[in-house]
Amino acid sequence: MKTKTHPIKELISQGEGLHLDFKFEISDAAKIARSLVAFANTEGGKLLVGVKDNGAIAGVRSEEEFYMIQNAAHRFCQPEVHFTSKEWVLDGKKILEINIPFSKDYPHRAPDSNGNYKAFIRVADENLLADGVLMKIWTKRKENKTIHFHYREAEEKMLKFLREKQRINTIQFMQLTGLKKYDVEQILSDLVLLKILELKILKQQSWYFLNENADQLINDYMRQ
Repeated sequence: MKTKTHPIKELISQGEGLHLDFKFEISDAAKIARSLVAFANTEGGKLLVGVKDNGAIAGVRSEEEFYMIQNAAHRFCQPEVHFTSKEWVLDGKKILEINIPFSKDYPHRAPDSNGNYKAFIRVADENLLADGVLMKIWTKRKENKTIHFHYREAEEKMLKFLREKQRINTIQFMQLTGLKKYDVEQILSDLVLLKILELKILKQQSWYFLNENADQLINDYMRQ
């Protein structure tokens, strides 16, 4: 009969990623707040406290670590991030599982290294700052305003570039059109919301691609 793997061992075996982060210890409430808001702003996820980056189980070192997470969620997350917790014991060592669901109150913000409150997102196994385009997408979704399609010189140049190169980033768009960063972010956020562009956020860069049905959507919007 096959022995059933312990749930925490199975979870650890997945390794750190989009929905999972290992923490050897919690010693800085402001810093752990970045992980909480990153998961809450993205797709939700889990923190395993008492687990090293390589997956080795060290165990929770102090009962104060849970209260530090509570403090981080309440005092250093704006708005507050809600989570649930569970304790596991494996080989005599306690592991704290913190479950953070995706939050409809996004964007949550936490202090950066300079103490300025910024929105973080989870990208692969890292917590990164949300860029200007994503912040505008979030704002427009929350405001629920009607987005209109505009086919101007900038959009025409960008669409031609995408058909040749397949992808574009904000810097390339600025160089292509001579527009300022704010204006480029406005156009890109509108086109993502209109489903003409697809946004892919990677660790080094955010890229924009034409959706498969982009041409049909453009024709439909231009006839309106």
